[in-house]
Amino acid sequence: MGKFLFWFGVPLGVINFVHKANLSGGIWLSPIVAWGAVVLGIFLSWLWVQTLFPKPSLAFQTSFTLVSTVGNTSYIGFPIILLLPQLGPDYFGWAILYDLLGTFLAAYGLGSILASRSLLTNPNKIISFGLDSPVFPINQKTITDHIKSSILKIFQWLKNNLVILVKNPTLIAFIIGLILRPIVFPPWLDISLGWFAWSIIMLSLILMGMRLQQLDSWGNIKIAFSAVSIKMLLVPLVIAMALTTAGLSGPPRLVLVLQSSMPSAFASLILAEAYDLDRDLVVTCLGLSSLMLFFTLPFWLWGFTTW
Repeated sequence: MGKFLFWFGVPLGVINFVHKANLSGGIWLSPIVAWGAVVLGIFLSWLWVQTLFPKPSLAFQTSFTLVSTVGNTSYIGFPIILLLPQLGPDYFGWAILYDLLGTFLAAYGLGSILASRSLLTNPNKIISFGLDSPVFPINQKTITDHIKSSILKIFQWLKNNLVILVKNPTLIAFIIGLILRPIVFPPWLDISLGWFAWSIIMLSLILMGMRLQQLDSWGNIKIAFSAVSIKMLLVPLVIAMALTTAGLSGPPRLVLVLQSSMPSAFASLILAEAYDLDRDLVVTCLGLSSLMLFFTLPFWLWGFTTW
């Protein structure tokens, strides 16, 4: 189901909603806010770790930063934005720009940071960067040669992931949706696409429920609660205050606040497993943040649809 949604279901749904969405106004503010939330999450997580853990391990610090920064703005964020009566398809453009040009790029950017930090701070191993090369010890190389080799692999890794970004089906679907906006679909096609798109939204929620059932670790609850609080309370609160101060209100502000308050992304778990980070902490944060959404979502709706 996951591959079907990624390659076929979600892209078709994106084309349908982008074709109908209102893309006027300050919609391009959305990725700027997304990156502001990312930078704020990195700063707050770094501050928390440095305050309570003077000498944290690299794996712990990086894992904590990931789950405090990268949110699930697609498989959870999209359905919430589309299903809320205060928002709906008219404001879907704000949500998708937040995800594609903000969260998605930030996840890959953080991945490169993870790789470079792991390589340059540990002279005893090289990470594969998705190139299928095994982890192996370095016994007869100088530190200088090792750093040069590591930097070359980092550039190769970034090049590979740039290709992945360009080929991302959701990004391609977004562009197609923009191109098709001037074209009026015949009623039968419009109705069929609408039915299919809303079915995909339901399937996305089912998929997230299935993934949550597969989580197998609930350790480090106290530390996880701190990371989730940064991600789902502190960061969106600061974003909300900044947007209100800047004069943005109504549905656009609500979309941005909700997207910044989404639970930790499953991309964090992929990175944790790929780079041998603190998997238990990441898994606990994924489960805890998803449960916490039931309490934070009503709070944000109450706070930013009544004033």
